[in-house]
Amino acid sequence: MLSRRALPTVPAAVLLAAAAALTGCAAPTAPSAAPAPAVTGSPAAPAAAPSASPALTIIDPWVKTTGEGMTAAFGTLVNNGGADVTVVSGASPLSPEVELHEVVESGGTTVMRPKESGFVVPAHGSHPLQPGGDHIMLMGVTEKVEPGAQIPFTLTLKDGSTLEFTAVGKDFAGGEEDYRPGTHTGTRTGGGTGGGTGEGTDGHEDAHSGGDDR
Repeated sequence: MLSRRALPTVPAAVLLAAAAALTGCAAPTAPSAAPAPAVTGSPAAPAAAPSASPALTIIDPWVKTTGEGMTAAFGTLVNNGGADVTVVSGASPLSPEVELHEVVESGGTTVMRPKESGFVVPAHGSHPLQPGGDHIMLMGVTEKVEPGAQIPFTLTLKDGSTLEFTAVGKDFAGGEEDYRPGTHTGTRTGGGTGGGTGEGTDGHEDAHSGGDDR
């Protein structure tokens, strides 16, 4: 019959020391990440896009001085855009009837008439409004236009947008242009009906009626 050997007794102090040594050799635990701070308030609004410059502008707009009747406005239309722009009509508190006019040769005479196609300003180009050429005609002006007067205008474009500007009253004799329908431009003055521009007509038929388009 086998005899049972008694196991040696390990002192408690030795066991505690061994446990402490094992604990010291364990890999250090990584610190937990700090929670992200809470976002308060509204998120920052995106920066506003810079406003685009208008495609159509006008340089040096002016109006011929007049006491009554009719006059005309001039300047240089400038197209800063990449597509043609067409001006189809105009308006001003100075006149109840504003038209876009051209000066053409018709029946051996030079006459003014409405420009049915409007003023076409080419892309990245310009279109002059000048005495003896295209201009903005004002009929039945409601007040005297003196040098330095500030006259507001609104031009309407084919796409429905508008161009607003202020033209300055300016004395102009030039080639003695008479900005009334049915007259020569730069030919002769006097001996006519008057009409507020200080220059007479030469008796030709009204260009608006097409009387000279023969």
